[in-house]
Amino acid sequence: MKFYTNPISRGRIVRWMLEEVGADYETVVLDYATTMKSQDYLAINRMGKVPTLVHDGGVVTEAAAICLWLAEAYPAAGLMPADRGALYRWMFFGAGPLEQAVVNGSFGWVPEAKAEGRVGYGSMERVMATLTEHLETHDHFCGTFSAADVYVGSQIGWGLRFGSLPAHPVLQAYWDRISTRPALARANAKDDALVGR
Repeated sequence: MKFYTNPISRGRIVRWMLEEVGADYETVVLDYATTMKSQDYLAINRMGKVPTLVHDGGVVTEAAAICLWLAEAYPAAGLMPADRGALYRWMFFGAGPLEQAVVNGSFGWVPEAKAEGRVGYGSMERVMATLTEHLETHDHFCGTFSAADVYVGSQIGWGLRFGSLPAHPVLQAYWDRISTRPALARANAKDDALVGR
């Protein structure tokens, strides 16, 4: 299995997931300006972005899709919860409303109230309420630690660290719960060693 990434990218989410499931994988580090835009890599991922996973000739792109694929491919890791509806809900919430709200906010664009109905996430306030109201009464997104916690949890941790999500004690408590996982420590050590390489 080949894992195409850059240590300063969404590839860190997939690295965490790879470590959680105990996958045997080879890391291929790409540079944003050169190798990520090379014809060889564009033949694998036409978007010219990371992360990408290649296994037995199959290609999986998009961090959420890769996390779901790994959860299914490694059932012994226990990251595919029984409640599939909850899993899909939170994975797609992270890939859609949460990411859109954060990216738009980072560019300083906030939808006017009259336009919220046309925006998939409505408003950052709605996104925050959805996250915090759920996590006030649940330790994890799907009852037990799952792929959703790797994917959405990574976005929460990043958002709290860099201020792209409003600080909130419920989100901080959630991040404190999941950020002590040994697989995350291993993943961070591997990616941190690649920064500036």
